[in-house]
Amino acid sequence: MMRLATMGGATLGSWLGWDLGQPDGTGLAIALSSVGTVAGVILGWWLVRRYLE
Repeated sequence: MMRLATMGGATLGSWLGWDLGQPDGTGLAIALSSVGTVAGVILGWWLVRRYLE
């Protein structure tokens, strides 16, 4: 379950970061996508540890 939650969090975080950064250019989109990926992994990990273990 941990891998599924972290992968889903990474996907959603990356998409959100890209969507927020794209209007201002590809460089910002890549940077925010990276930040969103890390945030999504951390959030997915936290949710599983908090509610499913």
